[in-house]
Amino acid sequence: MERILQSSRILVLLTIVVCAAAACLLYLSSAVIVYNIIWETLSQLPDTADLGKRLAVKLLKVLDTLLIALTFQIIATGLYRLFLGDVENLDKGLLKAMDIKNFHDLKITLMQVASVIMVILFLEQAVEVGATLETLYFGLAIAVVVLASVFAAKQMRHS
Repeated sequence: MERILQSSRILVLLTIVVCAAAACLLYLSSAVIVYNIIWETLSQLPDTADLGKRLAVKLLKVLDTLLIALTFQIIATGLYRLFLGDVENLDKGLLKAMDIKNFHDLKITLMQVASVIMVILFLEQAVEVGATLETLYFGLAIAVVVLASVFAAKQMRHS
């Protein structure tokens, strides 16, 4: 049985490789998108408030994509360090900066990043659509999810 469990580390390694590849692809695509936004903006500067809002929404969407890429990077680094890496290396690099010492800490960090991503999605909605009832409902739904994740994170830290 132990041999089977030891060989399942390959599945963790596969998850790490997929997450790292996804992070790299998202970082690369974000860089290309930012380059295109810069080129488009410099060739035709926004001259109205609506065009300025569109530029802001584009940049918020890029930020959203970058945060999702960061999430994949955190997952890949966290899983590697927690399941395959050396125990003494847990106090170095990205995991030390994010204070990740175990799987619960990784989950809490991911919930925090997800909360930030949802807030950015709300900002996109608010800028794109404006003050509508739909935006209010969307904001309330995000608030409920963020509050639930904060509560869950506090419970995880105490257990």
